[in-house]
Amino acid sequence: MSQSVCILGATGSIGESTLKVLQQHPEQYSVFAVTAYSRLEKLVEICKQFRPQIAVVPSTQQDRLADLFKQHQIDHTEILTDESGLVAVAEHSQVDIVMAAIVGAAGLLPTLAAVKAGKRVLLANKEALVMSGDIMMRAAEQHQALLLPVDSEHNAIFQCLPNGYCQSERTGQPKQGVSRILLTASGGPFLNTSLEQLQTVTPAQACKHPNWSMGQKISVDSATLMNKGLELIEACHLFSILEHFVTVVIHPQSIIHSMVQYVDGSTLAQMGNPDMCTPIAHALAWPNRISTPVDALDVFAHQQLNFQQPDTVKFPALSLARYAMQTGGTAPAILNAANEIAVAAFLQEKIKFTAIPEIVEHTLNTVENMPANSLETILQADQFARNIATQRVSALGLK
Repeated sequence: MSQSVCILGATGSIGESTLKVLQQHPEQYSVFAVTAYSRLEKLVEICKQFRPQIAVVPSTQQDRLADLFKQHQIDHTEILTDESGLVAVAEHSQVDIVMAAIVGAAGLLPTLAAVKAGKRVLLANKEALVMSGDIMMRAAEQHQALLLPVDSEHNAIFQCLPNGYCQSERTGQPKQGVSRILLTASGGPFLNTSLEQLQTVTPAQACKHPNWSMGQKISVDSATLMNKGLELIEACHLFSILEHFVTVVIHPQSIIHSMVQYVDGSTLAQMGNPDMCTPIAHALAWPNRISTPVDALDVFAHQQLNFQQPDTVKFPALSLARYAMQTGGTAPAILNAANEIAVAAFLQEKIKFTAIPEIVEHTLNTVENMPANSLETILQADQFARNIATQRVSALGLK
């Protein structure tokens, strides 16, 4: 029987890869709903090809989308708007699988709605888990939602862990013979750039990732290593493991996507070409496997794989993320909010690249950390952090 899919963030790079996989398996999957923020032409093309029943956009884009639908004779897709529309499609009774691929804090409420509706949730939005990890994981358990990681690293870890690992008791300690998680990072475009040279790098340089094709925000996060910091926090929640059992490993080739070490001295690694279609297909079909457009890894073409420790002096974002996870409470939400503001300011050329972690650190030190026991508290901390970070952007702004 065909399964019905809702893609939150259909016009981004993850959404694009998801549609590519679904296109190969029309007998197994159909697209029920898609959402977009501003790329309406791309959304129209998706609606023409996949014929979803619902499309969600911001209310400011509703009239324009309606005009485009009329122009392209699309009468099979209803338009919903804003956060209420996102939540409505995420929890819709006709949806079996939700791809959570909206970038940033905006993805939190619809992802949580999908979890509370007991869906199979393919988690590509790491910020939702960073901000509300305990709440999200408790909700998944309570509502029997299947939360499957799509980030290539977390998907790799999931594949290397023993069966049933994520369903067993959540203690923070490694179990079932696991001793450590090795979270790999490419090192981004500035791996071999000096601290002095980082002062003058441009948004275009920061967005030019050596191995992956990603959106602007995640590309900058990869360049600062904040992406790896957010993934560290995400891994701790997904796999119920304390942060000191997670080691970040710089692996420039991005062939090994992550590893799991065991008490007997074994280390299991998941390898593959750097293409998001692979983890998406794995999460879609798990525990089965389905084909993708990705070529099998040619091991003879990759005769050398390198590993090194991250430079936390040059890339302090990683240490800030560890600190936020150790501190707990709303600290991860504060970290994430400040980072979103700082990255947006850098992309608009308002601040230097090196000011991003400085703004995050300042915000972490300024906003009061509270117990993250409710969504309201988390969202309030998120807003406070954005205000403080925005003020800091103005103070540090390029003259």
